[in-house]
Amino acid sequence: MPLWVLTIILAFKGVYMTRNLSVWNSLRPFSVGFDSIFDEFDRMLESSERYNTNYPPYNIHRDGENNYKIEVALAGYSKEDIELELKENTLTVRNKQKEKVVNGNNNDVIHKGISTRQFERAFTISEDIKVKNAELKNGLLNIDLERIVPEEKKARMISIS
Repeated sequence: MPLWVLTIILAFKGVYMTRNLSVWNSLRPFSVGFDSIFDEFDRMLESSERYNTNYPPYNIHRDGENNYKIEVALAGYSKEDIELELKENTLTVRNKQKEKVVNGNNNDVIHKGISTRQFERAFTISEDIKVKNAELKNGLLNIDLERIVPEEKKARMISIS
């Protein structure tokens, strides 16, 4: 996904839009060949309205031009509890089981403040982004991503005949 697309996503983060009143429709007359991107934005906005939750919290970092890191806070979970799925352009983090049993082993928990509820967090990633690594350490799931730019998408000089 081009940088300008990511900029648009960040600029409109948290803005409620519907299909009938979509900012993307106002951009369509000025673009050619981006219909699938606008449709993807509409799909993302619809899903964010449907699953509007702040759990689990996450950060997205950019390291240089082609590297990204997603950090998802997953206190109370082990790597056996988490599924990380990449399907088409969607990277999904979810837990495997419905609810952890806190007092199952007779561990006498007096207060349960660390959530272990069912969750699913999805990230739409560009076709040229690849998942390099995923590690759960100290309650943070770190997902390293790298943009692999194909030769045909790299800048080049065109000769004039």
